[in-house]
Amino acid sequence: MNQTKEEYFQIIQHCRELFIQKSRDYGTSWQIMRLPSITDQIFIKARRIRSVQETGLNKVGEGIENEFVGIINYCIIALMLMDMSELSDVDKSHYIEQLEFHYDAQVQTTWTLLEKKNHDYGEAWRDMRVSSLTDIILSKLLRLKQIEDNSGLTLVSEGPEGSYRDMLNYAVFALIKLTISPVQNS
Repeated sequence: MNQTKEEYFQIIQHCRELFIQKSRDYGTSWQIMRLPSITDQIFIKARRIRSVQETGLNKVGEGIENEFVGIINYCIIALMLMDMSELSDVDKSHYIEQLEFHYDAQVQTTWTLLEKKNHDYGEAWRDMRVSSLTDIILSKLLRLKQIEDNSGLTLVSEGPEGSYRDMLNYAVFALIKLTISPVQNS
């Protein structure tokens, strides 16, 4: 589990640095987006990953690793938007520090979830293919879109927060497999 924690936070650190750099460039322009728009952004990235995986063609030229990074950061954005009351009071002169705090808080909560699930499932993700992780993310997105279309109401299913946290973790797993401990991942 220590290896997983080290790998997880290595991936998150890269994602966090990119998020902060973009925040310096664009500010918090993402705050204008509604959650279904964030879900659709994640969906676009996951569909591109699957297309590249299935066809082997990459006309854009960016690797799928960048798309997984985008999924991670959009999931964290969605989680921060769900706590929008805290972010609406962001002091513009210190917004980077406040964003870092909120980003880190969402990561820590998501890591805690991963620790519990990783224990119970025995790190099964390590034996999965990256293509399967992509499919699971797409499946979670379709479920999430249905929940959003139902005004967030569910009868027995987890809500949007759990879906975003799970997708974030699956994207981290994919990046660990692709960049830290690459193996045959078809």
